[in-house]
Amino acid sequence: MAKDKSIYTCTECGGTSPRWQGKCPHCDAWNTLVETVAEGATKSRFIAASRGLTPAESVATLSEIEAAGAERQPTGIDELDRALGGGIVAGGVVLIGGDPGIGKSTLLLQALDSLSRVTKVLYVTGEESGAQVALRSRRLGLGRSSVRVMAEIQLEKIMATLEVERPAVCVVDSIQTVYSEALSSAPGSVAQVRECAAQLTRLAKASGTTIILVGHVTKDGALAGPRVMEHIVDTVLYSRATRIRAFALCGRSRTGSARSTRSASSR
Repeated sequence: MAKDKSIYTCTECGGTSPRWQGKCPHCDAWNTLVETVAEGATKSRFIAASRGLTPAESVATLSEIEAAGAERQPTGIDELDRALGGGIVAGGVVLIGGDPGIGKSTLLLQALDSLSRVTKVLYVTGEESGAQVALRSRRLGLGRSSVRVMAEIQLEKIMATLEVERPAVCVVDSIQTVYSEALSSAPGSVAQVRECAAQLTRLAKASGTTIILVGHVTKDGALAGPRVMEHIVDTVLYSRATRIRAFALCGRSRTGSARSTRSASSR
């Protein structure tokens, strides 16, 4: 069997190089090239043929385009709503990162439980089984929760379920565990994270479903994976521990200024 060809992909810009270099030839970042398996010609054509993140529109004058303010749906978690500028927006994509055990999954499960009382929601878990999520919900006092749960990491199955269920809000925990069969690289690789985030963002814009992605962080506190992912989504939130055993949600959004808020919740 022919040996798989390796290439080096930049975690900052996603650019590739046939050999390792100390500095990325595309964005000039240092020590960001990681070894990955080169995708075949079929896979490359699949990525190249992907549609844009938003539907194509004809050219129009800016003053003629109708601009309506986006309505925000409160999540029931005051601190989270404050960081999001009042709540979630239909078709928006939010990326939440933080240290392991900081409380990301617990916070989002509580938010989904509150939202499930007024709309349809879905929790996609790639790190726990459905039984583990149910056990955690009972510890939180959410035994009668109507949150729909799906334990899956294959992107194509997740997207098919989203098209059938058509939830108003979907949490994917975490994006580093999701993989697409169109790519041969392992889950969590630069190519997989970038493509899965782009496909989910495209679906959110087309269907109006709000998608919240949970992201891992590196030992330096930065979100793991390509920095391109942070530019794909609409809002980025970070959960950070404080000295009073609380965590801070610090975020930046394309629709507002940076915000920071604290909560005493923990996982």
